[in-house]
Amino acid sequence: MSELIAPDPALTFFIGGTAWLGAGVPEATAVLVSEGRIAALDDDARELMHQNLLSPTPATFEVVDLDGGFLMPSFGEGHAHPLFGGLEENGPSVRACTSIAEIVAEVRRYAEKHPQKEWIIGASYDGSLTPGGLFDARWLDEALSDRPVMLRAWDYHTVWCNSLALERAGIDANTPEPKLGEIPRRADGSPLGILREWGAIELLTTVSPGFSFDEQIDALRRATKHFAELGVTWVQDAWVEPADVVVYLEAARRGALSTRVNLALLADPRHFPASLPAMIEARRQVELLGHPLLTANSVKFFADGVVENETGALLEPYCSGLHGHGMLVWTAEHLADSVTAIDAAGFQAHIHAIGDAAVRRALDAIELARRVNGPADRRPVIAHVQLAAADDLPRFKELDVIAVMQPLWAQMDALMTVLTVPRLGLERTDRQYQMRTLVETGATLAFGSDWPCSSASPLEGIGIAVSRATIDGEPAGGWMPEQRLDAETALAAYTSGVASQAGAARTQAPWGEIRVGASADLVWLARDPRTVCPTELPLTGIRATYLAGAPTFQR
Repeated sequence: MSELIAPDPALTFFIGGTAWLGAGVPEATAVLVSEGRIAALDDDARELMHQNLLSPTPATFEVVDLDGGFLMPSFGEGHAHPLFGGLEENGPSVRACTSIAEIVAEVRRYAEKHPQKEWIIGASYDGSLTPGGLFDARWLDEALSDRPVMLRAWDYHTVWCNSLALERAGIDANTPEPKLGEIPRRADGSPLGILREWGAIELLTTVSPGFSFDEQIDALRRATKHFAELGVTWVQDAWVEPADVVVYLEAARRGALSTRVNLALLADPRHFPASLPAMIEARRQVELLGHPLLTANSVKFFADGVVENETGALLEPYCSGLHGHGMLVWTAEHLADSVTAIDAAGFQAHIHAIGDAAVRRALDAIELARRVNGPADRRPVIAHVQLAAADDLPRFKELDVIAVMQPLWAQMDALMTVLTVPRLGLERTDRQYQMRTLVETGATLAFGSDWPCSSASPLEGIGIAVSRATIDGEPAGGWMPEQRLDAETALAAYTSGVASQAGAARTQAPWGEIRVGASADLVWLARDPRTVCPTELPLTGIRATYLAGAPTFQR
């Protein structure tokens, strides 16, 4: 058992602030934690502490003065990629670059500092820095031409590389378009320098050395520590391949995890259902380890790509007309049969669906699994739900589907204005991320960040969910103001919503709310986020994070 969840002292008494127990529940002013669980609230908590002090053999205890702050259930992370995020520190620092010239300079600097590296691999650059997100290999050649360079974009559905990397991968004018991928080309047919979607990206990743096993362990250590610093205690890793499972198992053994992590094992349509037995074995290996912070209960499906690449699957064509309706990764029958198969095997379906055609196909697949396999506590997930047809929104409630959305994306930032709006047009632009509509249908809404595609901070996401405006307050009143959430609903999506996704209620010590008997998964904020201006929420200080009563972060 990890030392992170061995609670010490035996009793922790929180007092001197507001304890938010969950949406619609009266607040408390005192919380007592015993052996990692919520033992009592308010007067009951005070009385138990008093009795302990009068006991001839009092239990060890700590009093935490909240100093007027705000204690609440810790945040959950409904959809992220911890390994990708942690590995960003193992390459050139291009995320903060605001121009092509800055990226080129940073790649050159990093390469000069690391002459021993055979490949320069990094992430993640801003895809909106060029029209249409089209980046040329020759620009990276200016930084480095004698070693391969491979950079992932923010969306992690695109890679930009230099000419030598293309050569090492055997990609030239005669290379056919890969299945489930695209190679943008110049007028003469030669590859431009970017690869879209995993079928194309694999041409590079299969010839590149990647990162060492220990580098990946350290990446998970950094990533889960980062989440703990942001008040998060449970993370859904939404893209786990077989080699990643081995990394997670060893990270757990080494005590490298600061949060609970559930693995979603990737289902590749080119290899499924043949890969299902290996998924079942991977889950068995995780269960055999028996580590309290690691589970492998989900299977990840990509129903489509992303709008910025025009690979998100739409019911009506893209306005720019480069790719018609986008890319559906699975045929309707194959996806439905595969979701039914993993559901029968006891896995939770976790389906990436960006466009309205993909959302419909995902719902259809879940509906078939429900009909074929009968009643079960399955909690299927559709992640992102950027665009959904009006007729499909009520189906989330009807089919008990959890919508795991990324609130930070629901703003008119450069990604939206430069890459998304021109592709969708104004009418579809104003039908994106219909969070309030889903809540009003009675569906379960959970939040995630998709980190490192965007910030992992729940407070940043909550600020956007409440305001639907950029950090500069644009547009006034918010974009699609009818889809704004009140603060408690947004907090619930990042707490009890994710707990519902995780099946926390089925565990011996449920989390996601503060009630007697629940696991003491808590976050202490300096201020009440319900009373803070949305644009200032990211500045709300996190004082401490507790997992089963033990601090995983303290400021």
